[in-house]
Amino acid sequence: MDLPRIRSPRDIKNLDAEQLPVLAEVVRKTLIETLSKTGGHLGPNLGVVELTIALHRVFNTPEDKFLFDVSHQGYVHKMFTGRWDKIDSIRQYEGLNGFLLRTESEHDCYGAGHAGTALSAALGMAAARDLKGTDESIIAVAGDAAFTCGPTLEALNNIGETTRKLIVVLNDNEWSIDKNVGALATYFNQLVTNPTYAGIHQKAEQLVERFGGKLVQRFAKKVEEGAKNLLLPSVIFEEFGLRYYGPIDGHDINTLVHTFEFLKKQTEPVILHILTEKGRGYEPALENPGKFHGLGAYHVETGETESTATPTFSQVFARTVTDFAKKDKGIVAITAAMPGGTGLSVFKKEIPERYYDTGIAEEHAALFACGMATQGLKPFLTIYSTFMQRAYDMIIHDMAIQRLPVRLCMDRAGLSGDDGPTHHGLFDIAYLRPVPNLVHMQAKDEDEFVDMLWTMAQYNEGPIAIRYPRGTGTGARPKERPQIMEIGKGELVADGTDVALIGLGSMFEMAEEARAKLETMGYSVALVNPRWIKPMDTQLLEQVAEKVQVVCTFEDHVLHNGFGCAVMEHLSSTGVYTPVERIGWPDEFIEHGNVPALRQKHGLTADNAVSKVLKHLSAAVEAGA
Repeated sequence: MDLPRIRSPRDIKNLDAEQLPVLAEVVRKTLIETLSKTGGHLGPNLGVVELTIALHRVFNTPEDKFLFDVSHQGYVHKMFTGRWDKIDSIRQYEGLNGFLLRTESEHDCYGAGHAGTALSAALGMAAARDLKGTDESIIAVAGDAAFTCGPTLEALNNIGETTRKLIVVLNDNEWSIDKNVGALATYFNQLVTNPTYAGIHQKAEQLVERFGGKLVQRFAKKVEEGAKNLLLPSVIFEEFGLRYYGPIDGHDINTLVHTFEFLKKQTEPVILHILTEKGRGYEPALENPGKFHGLGAYHVETGETESTATPTFSQVFARTVTDFAKKDKGIVAITAAMPGGTGLSVFKKEIPERYYDTGIAEEHAALFACGMATQGLKPFLTIYSTFMQRAYDMIIHDMAIQRLPVRLCMDRAGLSGDDGPTHHGLFDIAYLRPVPNLVHMQAKDEDEFVDMLWTMAQYNEGPIAIRYPRGTGTGARPKERPQIMEIGKGELVADGTDVALIGLGSMFEMAEEARAKLETMGYSVALVNPRWIKPMDTQLLEQVAEKVQVVCTFEDHVLHNGFGCAVMEHLSSTGVYTPVERIGWPDEFIEHGNVPALRQKHGLTADNAVSKVLKHLSAAVEAGA
């Protein structure tokens, strides 16, 4: 069956009902083939194909508003809203973003990249609509994992008293990035698997479908309410003021369309519970939902991805901390729904009794770690840099003020490339640098990284943080026995009298490259591996800065309030007025794309560093003449 090209939601409305399942298969085939080349969030999007078709069949964007929690499952929505021909550019430099962006399309009413935002934002839109006296529909689509987020629960607490009309879709696939955990996951499972309730609800639904009418609808509600009161005396959503419908098959387009047409007419907040399969239509994704939540390029036939010859920092971290924990019974590992991304699946498998997954609840994870620390345990709290921002109050108020030795392990620190601005870890130096009683560091390679992790394991004076990038490092093999590092002690790799280059962490290689270029020009160049962001090795800094004509710092972080800023502040405060040039990210949200292209665009290159330095050297020569 041939389908017309889908250029807008109107084309979906014009299809015959029997064409909709065909459209679903075409969309799935397109996603599987396209993302095999670009990478991306395949599993989540395969799971919402029918849901997205039904939403666009019934509602009218941009007048009606769709809010997708996290929005990594918005690829299908993009395809239906004028971007089908560009889907092969998704997550590529200057192509479509992997999340929804208000600047990308009028159909994207809300941009998101972190979980738990959809309900609050949708409620704000609904309240604004009510104030304006308009009647558009607001639909928030959230996965079951999003209901473990504090913001989602806070929004639920306000919905009943804030708006008269809101549709929430609970997309239940039992997965966030990894298998969902906690009481709410168990609760959803009970709703789905209770055969008596499911049977009574199905009969009530069929009654509405066959006969319609307000009288029958009221009767069906009474039957359903009676079942829930009998079997599930604490139906959480209705206690929050949302009329609950479901669970229904999230891959049955006709049922979805019929249900949305019914819900569209309701004048009370409602929640529709749908059951979907993450990765539906692609066997490798069904077999390994965690892997196919988000991944790089893969082979369509097998689902296999290209493995790296060098272990990633995440893999080195997980293997190292797991090995430490086997010898030190006080070490525990905590993550917020990210065992796969952080590598902690290894710890979970080998030491399950000391592994904790809090779900998507970073604030709770931080406080949970604090509680453990008060009892003498050694919590390694492992969260992406961009997500650790959510726990900032806990870092200050609970960890630092109380000097609790929580180990903050911030994966994906620096640019996260194709995931874009919501996932770049470019702010952790800035937000941790002002916090008293806190240690912060970054290693130049894997060997030093393991030594730093060992140092963290032995440190008990307060919170201690380490940042490390996505992907691989230099491939430096760790020593057989890790060493405790002296906190606040940097490394003078090479001395010099003209220029001092200070390369933090993964940017040390760029500093080495710049040094080689300057030395071929005849300059004497000092090279520093600072290691410590806080406390900084101020003695070493002053020592090299006083001898040279210019200092240049390198960091995979924003320049504002970053490492280079700390260097300038210290030199200025001690009366050392050697000029400081900085290589880092500008004061803007950096777009998505491959890291080399973005570094080139924004000037994070050895050539740019050399150019900046040469201006000062030329000026010094002219002044001497």
